[in-house]
Amino acid sequence: MIFARKVWKLLVGIKDALVLLFLLLFFSLLYAVLSMRPSPGIVTEGALVLQLDGAIVEETAQVDTFDLLLAQTSASVLPQEVRARDVERALRLAARDDKIKLVAMDLSRFTGAGFVHLRNVGAAMDTVRAAGKPLLTYADAYTDDGTQLAAHASEAWVNPMGGALVSGPGGQTLYFATLLDKLKVTAHIFRVGTYKTFVEPFTRTGPSPEAIEASTELYKGLWQSWQADVNKARPRANIALVATNPVGWVRSAGGDLAQASRSAGLVDRIGTPTDFAVRVAELSGTDTSGASSGELVGTQFATYLAANPQRKAGAAIGVVTIAGDIVDGEAGPGTAGGDRIAKALDDALDSGLKALVVRIDSPGGSVLASERIRRSIERYRQKGIPVVASMGNLAASGGYWVSTPAQYVFADPATITGSIGVFGILPTFERALSEIGVNSAGVRTTPLSGQPDLLGGLTPEVEQIVQLGVENAYAKFLALVSQARNMTPEQVDAVAQGRVWTGARARELGLVDGFGDLDAALAYAARQAKLGNGEWHARDIGQTDDPLSALLVQMRQRSDTGGDIASLAARRQREQVTGLLARAEWLLAGPGMQAMCLECPAGPSALALRPSQETLMSGLLLRARALLGG
Repeated sequence: MIFARKVWKLLVGIKDALVLLFLLLFFSLLYAVLSMRPSPGIVTEGALVLQLDGAIVEETAQVDTFDLLLAQTSASVLPQEVRARDVERALRLAARDDKIKLVAMDLSRFTGAGFVHLRNVGAAMDTVRAAGKPLLTYADAYTDDGTQLAAHASEAWVNPMGGALVSGPGGQTLYFATLLDKLKVTAHIFRVGTYKTFVEPFTRTGPSPEAIEASTELYKGLWQSWQADVNKARPRANIALVATNPVGWVRSAGGDLAQASRSAGLVDRIGTPTDFAVRVAELSGTDTSGASSGELVGTQFATYLAANPQRKAGAAIGVVTIAGDIVDGEAGPGTAGGDRIAKALDDALDSGLKALVVRIDSPGGSVLASERIRRSIERYRQKGIPVVASMGNLAASGGYWVSTPAQYVFADPATITGSIGVFGILPTFERALSEIGVNSAGVRTTPLSGQPDLLGGLTPEVEQIVQLGVENAYAKFLALVSQARNMTPEQVDAVAQGRVWTGARARELGLVDGFGDLDAALAYAARQAKLGNGEWHARDIGQTDDPLSALLVQMRQRSDTGGDIASLAARRQREQVTGLLARAEWLLAGPGMQAMCLECPAGPSALALRPSQETLMSGLLLRARALLGG
């Protein structure tokens, strides 16, 4: 019996060892497969097909594998994104590639981009046309961003059931002061800056005169830039009619928005996806006998990029991207986690970089995280490595904070920057608890005992200390800008106070040095590094791949974000609800001191729902439907 038990234990041990061995082999094989780089694609003669599903962004978000698994089959929670630099590179390569006869861009599921990205992509589209190659766009419906890209097309197509609408920048902001009062929630506001309006939705029922003043000037500049870009690319477009008398314009076409869009010069042709595919095949001379109806035949975007890898010869110039909200911790890419970016910069400090370009596309965020990133950038200057800042769509508040170590700052005339100010918000719930019969009391040994008490309320001493901390952070912000821009703190304060500026005004005010895109910043950095005519290349710092997440994303179906104007309106409604939930979640999180911009437009993919938010929104909609008797 004892012998049998020993044999049994031996067999069990062998079984466990084999199971463990097979598991190790399986996961090793899985890791090897996921880590393999895709082989270069084969470029066929004909069309280059760019299906721009989702948003064009500075840095694509890294989707959490756990969130992907929670999302099950829903694609709506996945941020559909494509990097602006990749789109521009593909278009410029196509312009001089003899195999590419034309470019076809499917914008049916395009959800938008920042103005700077749109203008840069539009300029790249112009290079294709300048090379004598047709460039066609198609969409079920165009909004402002899609209309701007379509303006650069040789042929802009639209679905017969769709059309193009131009609404211009601006819109409504939700104000929660009355709601918070009814809920008995006290929002303790600490801020410096007359124009630091981020806190106003929690304290007012509408915008302050200062907020209206700043927003009016900002949106006026952006609207003028949009019109200038569209009118230059498509002089025949009647933007004035579309923008000033939209009802009369559509009525004149009998309510047919597609026909109205063509009559106003916003689009050139009306047709179905099948009609568009036939036209692309006709111009490219491609055989479509084996293609399904409406399928665009040609070299796909991802394949084309894989077939044309970027050169890595010569000296390396580092490029660190600070995109999205700046937050504490390891978040990102797609969100600028201070710890993650600072560590990546520190790790690359001794890697032989000849210069560093800081690419910024951020409305700001955590003061602590912004300062941590700034210190890591400053170490490059201390080591004698040239540092250049390149501003994209946004470089405001904390986004401006991290630009201060640069010896030269590039921006676009339409970049949104400035917003030099600091604030903090602490919500407390003592009134709400008292309403339901819950009160707080106790013994304190000092005025700070048990503080900050978010349930029982803040003592006057705590409120004063937090306000002093915010004022001190603002003073440090002014000092950093003063040193970087060779201005006195008083001069900086005069253009600060939380006010946002366009890149054009920021240059006049001395907050940026010159105009130029990322390529201009890289070229300037190469000159500062004295690389002469030698070869050099850009090296991304802190970019990591998650092969498993990439594989899961590829397995998803295309996001169903297309549709006619009514569908776009429904999506906008969904985005508003999502924004409301995100704002409420942000307030309840009680963030620390913030350098963030309210007027800065939200990123086009910033409203993608996480699984938990999607569930919450579905619950809210069901409850609202029940209350309405629907």
